[in-house]
Amino acid sequence: MVTLVRAPNPSAMTLTGTNSYVVDCGAGQALVIDPGPPIDAHVNALIETAKAKDLHVAAIALTHGHPDHAPAARPLANATGAPVYAHPGSSVKHDRDLALEGHLRVGDLAFGVIDAPGHTFDHVVFYLPPERALFTGDVILGEGTVVIAPPGGAMRPYQHTLQRLEDEFGEARTIYGGHGPVVEDAQAKIREYIEHRRARERELLAALAEGEQTIPELVLRIYGENRPVLWPAMARQMLAYLIALEGEHRVASRRLDRAMTDRERWILNPPLEQIVGPEQAEVIAAELGSMLYLDALIAYRAIDL
Repeated sequence: MVTLVRAPNPSAMTLTGTNSYVVDCGAGQALVIDPGPPIDAHVNALIETAKAKDLHVAAIALTHGHPDHAPAARPLANATGAPVYAHPGSSVKHDRDLALEGHLRVGDLAFGVIDAPGHTFDHVVFYLPPERALFTGDVILGEGTVVIAPPGGAMRPYQHTLQRLEDEFGEARTIYGGHGPVVEDAQAKIREYIEHRRARERELLAALAEGEQTIPELVLRIYGENRPVLWPAMARQMLAYLIALEGEHRVASRRLDRAMTDRERWILNPPLEQIVGPEQAEVIAAELGSMLYLDALIAYRAIDL
């Protein structure tokens, strides 16, 4: 019923590529979830996958609007005549708003539509009861973890989304994520994601309990020296936790009156186009949020409660 068609856009942020899904909805109709980047060969692969199953693409749905998930929607819609559905708050051009907390009906199937903020604020998760399957986009991946980067994302809403998936979808058995392999044990993966976020926050608070630290210091202490290409993503993870903790009056911050070192500047403001080229830089910048350029060096400390 569900066929994974992986886009040929591998990178540090997209893993082996973006996962698009062609779902047989019965009555000769297919739903494409997350058509991916605007690569002609990938759009053609989606069309041919449906055609090989004697289906026509009747609808296109986006989990969220990032450039590795959404831009192929328009060329696919032009080729098939299918309407594009997206979150009502999405800035991506689409034909119809998804009914949040309602259903998307295609062919014989009704997909539950769950408002799922955190990674972005235009994110949804789809649930297909007959398959006990969640289509999670970048809320849960088949491997690794998800970047939560302010201001486009926020840690507490993301954790609430994860908790909701555990509380309300205990019968789910399969996760079709936005990247990586299909997950066959949905409950174990959801619990793994929830505990990972809690553990990372404990590490952060333990580090701050020993004294005031900047985000670059926290990145190197908590994540280590081994993956510099991911330091900017790690920095945004730390920022997302720190924004939440400061809002809860558990952490305080102050601006340091000194210039950044070269390493601090690399962690906070990497020259993305020089590192990965303009195409991948666009994807990474979207994942890391519009605050990609962090021009101030801020020190954080824990507040005794």
